[in-house]
Amino acid sequence: MFERFTTTARETVVGAVGEARQAGAAAVTEEHLLLSLLALGALDPLGVDRTAVAADLASARRRGGMTRADEEALAGLGIDLTEIVSRIEETHGEGALSAPGPRRRTLGASLRSALGRPEPDSRHVPFAQGAKKTLERSLRIALARKDRHIGPLHLLLALLSHPGTVSEVLTDHGVTYDRTESALAA
Repeated sequence: MFERFTTTARETVVGAVGEARQAGAAAVTEEHLLLSLLALGALDPLGVDRTAVAADLASARRRGGMTRADEEALAGLGIDLTEIVSRIEETHGEGALSAPGPRRRTLGASLRSALGRPEPDSRHVPFAQGAKKTLERSLRIALARKDRHIGPLHLLLALLSHPGTVSEVLTDHGVTYDRTESALAA
């Protein structure tokens, strides 16, 4: 599949791994793919404010990745998600719901640390199921459009085609499937 990816699309995937490593995440997620697209400027032609999108993603992460639809559904049951997040953060610290899992240190990493040498971050970070599905959807989208290659906008279309926090944040910033498809056609 990756043989169809353009250089920029490949850089996006590599960048997503870097985003996951930097965050100390256990796996590469759809959010990491979007952050990589933002970092590479792939959304700039759509007039997207990188900082605002990243801030909204961080806000969603703070809510434990729940969408507004999830929040509204809970509210319908009399559950105030904002109150729950506040109480969890009072007890466990700010960002407790978005904190990455613990990282295991190897013997080599411990020795490098003891010797004052920086640890190269070359650990394998697997792709979460959602991120894998996004990559697969980008291929299906390209094939349906009869495009020979998969570029960053194909990845963006794949992110937009699946409901969740990432597509919600993008839509909030005016990045819709139709608008992205038009940009791809241009």
